[in-house]
Amino acid sequence: MSVTDSALDSEAMAQARSLLSPPPVRERLWPVVAAAAFAAVAALALAGAMITAPPVVSQPMPMSEAEDYGPAL
Repeated sequence: MSVTDSALDSEAMAQARSLLSPPPVRERLWPVVAAAAFAAVAALALAGAMITAPPVVSQPMPMSEAEDYGPAL
């Protein structure tokens, strides 16, 4: 009996192997989309807060002549 001669059907064996093989692992896309959406919302919120917040002044601002409260006459 040669190597290619077998009592088993090669097509049936191939089908059995394909049925017994584990299914391919699929990567989920929702965590990536959720993280990107969170980053976009956080960036927009930070940009909005920077636009609407008053400027930070670390030094006293000089007074103009109209605001100069000199000695009352």
